[in-house]
Amino acid sequence: MSSHVTIPSHLLPRDGRFGSGPSKVRAAQVQAIVDANPSVLGTSHRQAPVRGLVGDVRRMLSELYALPEGYEVLLSNGGSTFVWDAAAFCLISDKAQLAAFGEFGAKFAASVAAAPHLAEPTVVRAVPGSIATAAREAGIDTYAWPHNETSTGATAPVRRVEGTADALMVVDGTSAAGAIELDPTQVDFYYFAPQKSFASDGGLWFALASPAAIARIAEIAASGRYIPPSLSLADVVTNSRAEQTLNTPAISTLLMMRAQLEWMLEQGGLAAMAARSRASSTAIYEWADARDFASPFVADPAHRSPVVATVDLVDEVNSGELQAVLRAHGIVDVFPYRKLGRNQLRIGVFPAVDTADVEALLTCIDWVVAKG
Repeated sequence: MSSHVTIPSHLLPRDGRFGSGPSKVRAAQVQAIVDANPSVLGTSHRQAPVRGLVGDVRRMLSELYALPEGYEVLLSNGGSTFVWDAAAFCLISDKAQLAAFGEFGAKFAASVAAAPHLAEPTVVRAVPGSIATAAREAGIDTYAWPHNETSTGATAPVRRVEGTADALMVVDGTSAAGAIELDPTQVDFYYFAPQKSFASDGGLWFALASPAAIARIAEIAASGRYIPPSLSLADVVTNSRAEQTLNTPAISTLLMMRAQLEWMLEQGGLAAMAARSRASSTAIYEWADARDFASPFVADPAHRSPVVATVDLVDEVNSGELQAVLRAHGIVDVFPYRKLGRNQLRIGVFPAVDTADVEALLTCIDWVVAKG
């Protein structure tokens, strides 16, 4: 397949960004940064303008998820991967059960297994392209799994493990948050980064925390366990309640996130965002099912991600060469997760991505394959 193939301009999507994170950022979000300068940028995060910005984001997240009484929105510096270590120090009392069915769940499991102060965790594994789910086990105080495995495009349900009233449910929502509907009463600590559905930048993590999670954090903090200050969730709770973070937050990230949350709520909230992503991913899966050179990577339709669609290609259609042609035409970031090592495409369809652009992308792929 030649990278010099020219796709007719009328076939191209209006916006060619289909990354699985960082994701497409809307122009209005960039404008929000411009409009805020200099009243917020370059000012102290301990003062009212920045604390008000943090408060807006916390309030709108609470509204987006219709959080029950007692639930709190937490945030801190770093990315969602920080939470894996923070959970090992501040959420897991002794023994956890973790589900791993892709790169990110496996990394969390490895982080917990390496913690010398915790019992060896139970790790429930499944091959990439399928899911693993938590199951009741004696002696477990924390169950953890990814809601959406970004590396493979597989989605697991979020519901409490029956018969485990005192155990916490800790769920990685990084690529699901803002685009997959959720009953917050089914989870105690739902954490995520802002650079996917919220179309923002990195540098922060957020969590929806239940009263049980807040109580567990306080209990462990008072136990005398050594906790590195930078990973202290007790400090995160204190700072979040004060509308701030331990260190200076990524203010541009917060500005873009607030603009995205405003748009999400104006458009109809979480249900409307989920519908946008579902329409785009359904178009991809139906397209792949109808082609002789492509097929959905996740075999079970019930487990196919509505936000990150992974599609296997036959050997005759080289993913790398196809990506090169697309990138030459401004269609970017449809590459598979590197460690899977598969000949496939991975297409991010978070709420900011228009379904019409997804349909145009699929038309372009058809056109290139026909030429190749």
